[in-house]
Amino acid sequence: MNWQTYAKKYEHELLDSVIPFWERNCVDKEFGGYFTSLDRNGSVYDTMKYMWMQWRIVYMFSEIYLAGYRNDDYVKIAEQGFDFLYKHGRDEAGRYYFALNRQGDPAMAPYSPPSDCFAAMGCAKLYKITGDKRHADAAFSAMRIYTERVASAHPSLSWDKSMPGKPAYKRLGSCMMLANLGMIMRECLDTDEFDPLMSDACDAVLGTFRSKRFGLLFENMPASGEPDLESSIGRQMNPGHALETAWFLLRYLETVPGSEEKRAEIFRLVENTLNFGWDKEFGGIFYFMDALGKPHLELQYDMKLWWVHCEAILASLYAYRLSGEQKFADWFKKLDDYTWHHFPDPEYGEWFGYCSREGKVTHSLKGGKWKTFFHVPRCLLFASQLLAEMK
Repeated sequence: MNWQTYAKKYEHELLDSVIPFWERNCVDKEFGGYFTSLDRNGSVYDTMKYMWMQWRIVYMFSEIYLAGYRNDDYVKIAEQGFDFLYKHGRDEAGRYYFALNRQGDPAMAPYSPPSDCFAAMGCAKLYKITGDKRHADAAFSAMRIYTERVASAHPSLSWDKSMPGKPAYKRLGSCMMLANLGMIMRECLDTDEFDPLMSDACDAVLGTFRSKRFGLLFENMPASGEPDLESSIGRQMNPGHALETAWFLLRYLETVPGSEEKRAEIFRLVENTLNFGWDKEFGGIFYFMDALGKPHLELQYDMKLWWVHCEAILASLYAYRLSGEQKFADWFKKLDDYTWHHFPDPEYGEWFGYCSREGKVTHSLKGGKWKTFFHVPRCLLFASQLLAEMK
């Protein structure tokens, strides 16, 4: 396997297709912030500014600059986004709204803690470049608000529509984000304040969300630590989240002496998730799955999504890098073949996001409420780095 050929392919796609698409089309030069609802050719089809998507752009342009691609335009794009979002994006308690209109007026309440999570990521990476205290202060504030919210019984605050009859679950997504956020805060802000969160997240993933019976991670786990197999929500499996969690934790454990046993457990999780999630008839990884193969509440459960395959590629590469086991190299090749045959758009650049189970593109959009300049460029950047190091 010629790793360097793969490395060049990923870097070329990042620099010559994905970054130029967003540079040309995402910056709102009139009001600030970004357009993320972009059709296939980059035209704007909606001007709502969703906070998850906005802060991910700040993060990603900063991350690429720090990776050695020292284009000052990347910093300018990130800084103008910060200025707009920090000025308009928070309520009186400092929590970030879910969405703003184009001009910066609040459009959706700050019910979603990940808005604060992605703000912390973007501000921290930008501070690593600028050294501007405003960026550091914003990162610390957003991070502390996020950690307080996800630790509470009602992270959505007064906008939580749940009633007492709804079962309570712990959610894998929060642990996944903390494992990644802790690393970013440490690397960019030179702080160990959030290091315990990474250790706790690792223990929660392996001890709470992992089912020894299934050898897999459950998306929603009751406080008892035993999967709820009587409900669709309890049986829900999200292979993309599981694989994203896995490579976050492998990246963290690489910095932890004596973590070989935990790494081995995560290698098994990666292998089990790939075997479980792979569509043996049409190829690709399912979006959602049911632990017992029962009907799923999510009607799009069998679709093939861009971000799931991006995370699978990174999980396979991190697992191969740290274990040296050939099966993970084989999985990378299999995932690479599927992903590159279905998602990249050679005509207009960037990647499609949504395919049917059979692999047919179902949506022309390149960005929207849930897709932005994030999963694709992060995969291309990190994969190219990992591949370049392969022997």
